[in-house]
Parts: sequence; C-alpha cells; structure tokens
Amino acid sequence: MPRRHIRVTGAPEAPLRAALTALRTELGAPESFPPQVEAEAEGAAKAPVLPPYDATDIPFFTVDPPTSRDLDQAMHLSRHGTGYRVHYAIADVAAYVAPGGEVDAEAHRRANTLYFPDEKVSLHPSVLSEGAASLLPGETRPAALWTIDLDADGRTVAVDVRRATVRSRARLDYTAVQKQIDGGTAEEPLALLKEIGQARERLEVERGGISLNVPEQEIVQRNHAYELTYRAPLPADGWNAQISLLTGMAAADLMVAAGTGVLRTLPAAPDGAVGRLRRTALALHIDWPHHVSYAQLIRSLDPHQPHHAAFLQECTTLLRGAGYTVFRDGALPSITTHAAVAAPYAHCTAPIRRLADRYAAEICLATVAGDPPPDWVLAALDALPHEMADGARRAGTAERECVDIVEAALLKDRVGEIFDAYVVEIDDHKPTVGKVQLTSPAVIGRVEGGGDLPLGERLRVRLTQADPGSGKVRFAPA
Repeated sequence: MPRRHIRVTGAPEAPLRAALTALRTELGAPESFPPQVEAEAEGAAKAPVLPPYDATDIPFFTVDPPTSRDLDQAMHLSRHGTGYRVHYAIADVAAYVAPGGEVDAEAHRRANTLYFPDEKVSLHPSVLSEGAASLLPGETRPAALWTIDLDADGRTVAVDVRRATVRSRARLDYTAVQKQIDGGTAEEPLALLKEIGQARERLEVERGGISLNVPEQEIVQRNHAYELTYRAPLPADGWNAQISLLTGMAAADLMVAAGTGVLRTLPAAPDGAVGRLRRTALALHIDWPHHVSYAQLIRSLDPHQPHHAAFLQECTTLLRGAGYTVFRDGALPSITTHAAVAAPYAHCTAPIRRLADRYAAEICLATVAGDPPPDWVLAALDALPHEMADGARRAGTAERECVDIVEAALLKDRVGEIFDAYVVEIDDHKPTVGKVQLTSPAVIGRVEGGGDLPLGERLRVRLTQADPGSGKVRFAPA
C-alpha cells in the first residue's frame, strides 16, 4: 500500500536538505550500521547457499524506479491454457541473515527502511540490500519463487512457492515499461503486465478494494525559492502493484488455511476520518456527492490534476490504522482482512525493506512444502507486530515531520501573504484553533486566533510563520 512520496533535490548544504539531516539526527535515525553488523553482512554476502531448484532459465525482469538498487521482486508473465501464469521471484533475505545473528538483531531494531525526501535509512546493510540479496540483472540469486496460475478473468486457480535459484535478465523502470507497452514493442512477458494488471484491477473493483494512485511530490529549488511539482503515477505503476497485491493475497490465503501466520490488517475507516476527508475535498474543490462512495470517488480522480493529486495525498491518512496480526495453531484472529484490499492480505514481497516479509515468506514456504514453520520463525512471531508497530511509528513521525519541513520551505518567502483556504479541522477543546488547507499551494497548516473557526468553510488566512528549520507553518485569520 502507498506511503506519501516526497522527493527533494539540491545540494546537501542547501537549507532544506540541512533541515532534513537535522531531522534524522533528532529522530535517532542511524546514519550507518554498527561495525559488527557490517562485518557479518559482508561475510554472508560472499557465501550464499543457492537452492538446488534451478529456475535460471526463466527470463525474469524487474520494474522499479530508475535509481533503485534494492530490488526485491522480479517477474515473468506468460499465457497458460486460457489464462496466465505469473512467476514472481522475491529476494531470499533469509539466505543471508542468520537467525539471532548481528544482522538479524539490527533488522529487528529497525523493522523497516525509513524514507526521507533526500535519502533512505535502510533495513539491511547495502552490501546485502543493494548487492548480494538484490535481484540485479545478470546476477544469480536465491529467491522465494511464487508460481501463480490465473484463469482468463485473472482469478487465482493455483499457487506454489518454493526456494529457487533465479537470474534476472533486465532492469526496467516504469517510464520504459509504459513506453514499450504503449508503443507495441514489448515482448509478451512484458506486454502481459497490462493484460493481467487490468484484469486484476477489474477484480479489485468487484470485491470493493481501493488502490491509491498517490503522486510523487517533488520540491525543486529555483532562484533561491522552492516550487512544488507532482509526478503522477503511470498505468504501469498500478499494473506492477497488482502483481505484488496478487502475491500478498495468495500468501494470506496460504497462512489462513494453515492456521499460522502474520497478516497485514486494516479495519474499516471510522466515520470521523471519512468526514475529515470530505472537508478536505471541499477545500480542494473536489465534488463528492453524498451518494458517491469513497471507492467510487477515488477511481474518478485524475492524479495529473494538482488538486486531485493533493487530495490523494491526504487519502493516505485512512491507511494509518493498518497493523500486523499474528495467529497460530488454527486460532484465527477476529479481523483477517485489509479494508483497502478488501480481502485477507500479507506483506511478503519486500523482505529487503520490511522485516515482517521474511517471516511471512518462511511460513508460506513451509506450508506448501508440508512442513511446520521453522522454530526461529515461531519464536519471533509474537513480538513481530510490536516491532513493526514501532517501526511504523518511526516512519509515520518521519513522514509527518518531513511534510512539515518541506511545506515550510515552500512558503518561507511568503510570510505575511494572504491565502484562500478552507478549515478542515478544529481542536475539540479550543474552537479558535485548527487546521486549514490552502487552495494553492496544497498545504495544510495550523491556524489560530480570532473567533470560533467555521469548520468546512472558506477562510482567508495570513501566513505568520514558515520556518524550514523547525518545520512549523502557522496561519492566522486575515
């Protein structure tokens, strides 16, 4: 599921990047790995155990942002009878990480990769995450190989997962994929990404699921000022995401059937959260009739339009109730579904970047093989939701603080100006304090002063503070 994507370019000493560096220090985000962790990772990288099942004849390819080197997934798509066969290779991080070792302990402390607008703080040392474990083209790698057969409508009819030795042939990015598919030059394994992706999108609509096409925000420095631009996701982004969702749903079904596993769950959004989004829609001049559901509205939006893009960014707030649910010995939890997926779902396709995925993969591998999960998996299972929740809190704090810093940088030279805005939130205990959403640029900031704020209504506000160093943006009624 999406997170909020913000990208910042510019020299490291620029004020905005300096503020982001200071934020990492404040959050205690480690700049490097302890020496003993690096040493163990380097040793493991030199001597991986390759699985005996050889799948190097399958011409896999990866689809990632052009600068990515931590490549978790590689795919190959083909026709199979009247339907399709999806081969999806997932980096086998467990081949390099010894349970209870230094790399494992550090991964449990970090839980996930932290993303900042200018850089990332990785879950695993780069010798593994961007080297030995990454499914880089031309390199022989151990992987968890999923084989998922689909019928003509894209429905799952058979699932297998086993350890295998694989080799990716090509490293593609979303723009290149879209260009090849649109131009009719893509060979069948890549051309089928559109066909299968669209079939899975139709099934998503049928079951009531939602995929957020969250645009990437880029803050560009020009003439000592900052400008906000959006990169709307391409259709290929969504088709690629559907392959990952397909695999996560297959993993969840395997674990539910086995009675032991770790699911990614999300209850239905509370009315208050949806109500807040309705006020944000009003602020951004997005028509949301009461008879139109949230899912219908999301599918009608165009992420190329700035006000739609800004609204999609705010929609990520409905995903904040997601968590990890562990179960064992056949005792299923009360909630097994993810509300946005509208089905049971598990994180299993990004083990380089997320700790929980390594454990879900091990349980699925054991289930298909007819074996009990490894003892080291069962021993760590109960603590996993808490560890992942701690990691999510760190990631959430980093995201919120980054947004504040970036928005402050965007407005830093406009203190004193008056903006058109809508009141999207009011403090329950102090109705003169709340939050406003500017019409342009799409910034949310604290407003205070004057009389009671008119919730959901238009309000002219004056910018009183915009400090990238502190990440504070403040307004007052004009």
